[in-house]
Amino acid sequence: MSTSMPSSTLDIKESTSTSPTIIYWFRHDLRLNDHPALTQVCQQANRLLFVYCHPTYRQEITRWNIPRTSQHRQQFLASTLADLSTQLRLANSELLQIEGNPADVLPALAQETNAISIYCEEIAAPEEQAEVNALRATGLMVHTVWLSSMLDPANLPFEVNALPDVFTHFRHLVERHHTQPPPPLPIPKNIPPLPESYAAIAKKWSKAPEITSSQSACNAEQMSHQIADSIRISIDDRSSFPHFLPEFSGGASAASKHLQQYFFRQLASTYKLTRNDLTGRDYSTKFSPWLASGALSARTAYAALKEYENVYGANDSTYWIWFELLWRDYFRLLHLKYGRQLYSSRGLTNSPEPMHDTHRFDAWCQAKTGESLVDAGMTELAATGYLSNRLRQIGASYLIHDLGCDWRAGAAWFESQLIDYDVYSNQGNWLYLSGRGTDPRNGRRFDPQKQAHEHDRDGTYQRLWGTL
Repeated sequence: MSTSMPSSTLDIKESTSTSPTIIYWFRHDLRLNDHPALTQVCQQANRLLFVYCHPTYRQEITRWNIPRTSQHRQQFLASTLADLSTQLRLANSELLQIEGNPADVLPALAQETNAISIYCEEIAAPEEQAEVNALRATGLMVHTVWLSSMLDPANLPFEVNALPDVFTHFRHLVERHHTQPPPPLPIPKNIPPLPESYAAIAKKWSKAPEITSSQSACNAEQMSHQIADSIRISIDDRSSFPHFLPEFSGGASAASKHLQQYFFRQLASTYKLTRNDLTGRDYSTKFSPWLASGALSARTAYAALKEYENVYGANDSTYWIWFELLWRDYFRLLHLKYGRQLYSSRGLTNSPEPMHDTHRFDAWCQAKTGESLVDAGMTELAATGYLSNRLRQIGASYLIHDLGCDWRAGAAWFESQLIDYDVYSNQGNWLYLSGRGTDPRNGRRFDPQKQAHEHDRDGTYQRLWGTL
């Protein structure tokens, strides 16, 4: 698949003289602030309809015989959408949630609203590209806008197709040229009104529960429960990211509060010392679930980091937060360079087809490998939808290098389970560990016994999850 250079501006081709209605289709960009596409489309549309699709394919069982999406992911998404609905309502608009694959439902919705075009986030992954291509095949005019990275691809010190294939080389170029993210954008002051027929459209199409216009942000938690009332979520107080608590719920409101409290408590100054811990709420930034859903932009996180450094000073720990945000960007840029190739069994290499053992894979998913630290991590993942970065690496390495299973199966399990699943980072990390991506050492094997000795020497974590 060839992926064209993303645009940081909207290419408006149609005339706005006929008072057009435009549909904005939310994808992994579930926020209003620092939203370049939203800022520009608000300047173009006379009437604007915000839509989120719940695709039916997300309810399917994958080729690996696992569910596509876990209940934890569903609940976190529900709370994210509830918050987005509240934010739009406060801006005198609404979020229309509809069920169905975009190519099946959005053309009919566009026809009913006399919408002349659809705008959405550009996502350079095969499935997401296919969604847009299928929409365009129906005759709809679809504009996509790149907006998920911290750095603007157009401002890099090289062309995207010349992206270095080693992260360190990429980082050195960015830092040598002092490449900086643009400042975050505010929420648009004027959001165009809804289509005149919105009430009838919402009654026909809406998947979400009815919420009266008098409900405000203080009811976001209640709205989340209404949307997700059919989802059974086990509440586990051992979780390092207890998404069932309001302060860890989805959405830009919780993300903003978390960002503020993280830097207010000066946790950033010790991040590098704690980032490899296995359990707890404060050992890592915990930005990833909100970044993955788009409720928090990477540029907003970076701006908060720089403001913190201006007050408290920079050190190795604050640098490491930038370092990891840069890794996140790198996996996105790799998709712009290589596209579908990142999803082939061989990845970017000429390695032989990966082996796979269904029974070993099932044992890994079910935390029954017999390797205590690995099983503890897999137990936590299934129980909470979250796992520390260190344990993700240990678990992934064990599946690939010790159990001899296909890395793509592991990537699919993480997609199913993680509330902070991100298509770019998930694919990039699994390729990297398997030696089929951009790792110059051709793969990383983590010895679970050594890792347990270094990171859980007294067995606290393993006992917490009942494997020791």
